[in-house]
Amino acid sequence: MISAASAAVAEASGLASAYVHIPFCARICPYCDFTVVAGRDDVVNRYISALRREIAESAPWRPLDAVFVGGGTPSRVGADRLGGLLEEIRGRHGIAIDAEVTLEANPEDVDLVGARALVAAGFTRISLGVQSFDDEVLADLGRVHDAERAVAAVGAALAAGFGSVSVDLIFGSPAESDSSWLASLRTAVDLEPHHVSTYALTVEPGTVLWKEVRHGASEPDADVQADRWDMAVSVLTAAGYERYEVSNHARVGHHCRYNAAVWAHAEYLAFGLGAHGYRNGVRTVNVRRLDTYLDRVERGMGPVQASEEVGGWAAEQERLLVGLRRTAGAVLGEGGIELLRSDWGRRLVDHGVVAEVDDRLVVTRPLLTDEVLRAILALEPPA
Repeated sequence: MISAASAAVAEASGLASAYVHIPFCARICPYCDFTVVAGRDDVVNRYISALRREIAESAPWRPLDAVFVGGGTPSRVGADRLGGLLEEIRGRHGIAIDAEVTLEANPEDVDLVGARALVAAGFTRISLGVQSFDDEVLADLGRVHDAERAVAAVGAALAAGFGSVSVDLIFGSPAESDSSWLASLRTAVDLEPHHVSTYALTVEPGTVLWKEVRHGASEPDADVQADRWDMAVSVLTAAGYERYEVSNHARVGHHCRYNAAVWAHAEYLAFGLGAHGYRNGVRTVNVRRLDTYLDRVERGMGPVQASEEVGGWAAEQERLLVGLRRTAGAVLGEGGIELLRSDWGRRLVDHGVVAEVDDRLVVTRPLLTDEVLRAILALEPPA
C-alpha cells in the first residue's frame, strides 16, 4: 500500500517550476561532475547580469509553484544578488504566494545573519551540502567545512525561519566506517531538520575521483554502500522521516516540491550555465562553457545549445525513467505494461525488484532502480 504522503509526491505533474544554476564554487570537489567553475569570482557580477537578462527575455509563463536555485554553490554569491534573481523571475513569470523557493548552500557560507537575509530575500527552503559530520570523511571528500561548522549552519538555518531545512549526506567513501556513518545519521536526526537526503558516493567519468581510481585509489564498495543505505533508511524512518524517493527522506509536508514536479514529468523552466529545461514537449540544454554562456547572452543570442522534441514512445519511457525513482512509483501506463510483458521485466518481477501496486509500477528494491531503468530504455514501442 502506498502512503498518502508518497502518493501526493507522485501527483505533482501539474506544478510549474524553474531551475536556476549558479556555477561558482570555492573549489571543485573530487567527486563532482556538475557544471561548476572555481577561481572565477571576477565574473560573478557579469554572470548574474547575464542570468537576469536570460530570465527577462524568456517567454512568460504562469506563476511558479517551485523555484530551485542550485549549483555550484549559490550561497557564495550573497543574498542581495539572489534576491534580485527572484525579483526578475517574479516580474517575468510570477511566483505563487505559497511557492517553495529553494537555495542550495554550503555550511561555510551560512550563519544566522546570512540565513535571515536569505529568508528576507524570498527563500523558503534551504538545502545544506553537509555530506558528513565526520571531519576525516569531510577531508576525504574534499569539503571546505568541518563538522562543527556544519552543525552550526543547520542550527542557523533552523533559527532563521526557513519553512524547510534539508541536510544532504554522502555515504560510502573509503574514509567512512559503519560507525562514522551511523554517527552522522544520528547527528542529523538530533539537529531535527525537516528533510534529509542520503546519496551514495559515485565515481563519475572525468572527475578527479575517477582519475584517482584509474590510478589505483580505492573506489566505493557497492555491497558496503548497500548496507549504509539500509542503515540510513532504518535510522531516518525510526526518527519519523518518510522515504519518498530512492535518496530522499522528509517529515510530512516537507518533501521537495521542485524535485517532485520533475519526477512527475512536469514542465519546468531552466536558467543559467548548463541548465536543462522542459516545456511544451521540448527538452532544452544550455551551453556549459562559462565564457560562451556570457558571450551568447550578452549578444542577445540566447544560451540554448540544443533542443529535442520528446513525444510518443520516448516521452512514455522518460515518464517511467523519472517516475520510478519515487517510492510511489509511476502510473503503469503503456510503458509499464510493455515492461511487465518483456522477458527482462518478468525477471525483475520474479526477483522481487518491481511490482504492480494499485495500478502503479513500483521499484521494490530501490538500490536496483538503475537496473530497471536500463530495462525500460531497452523496450521497443508496441506495434
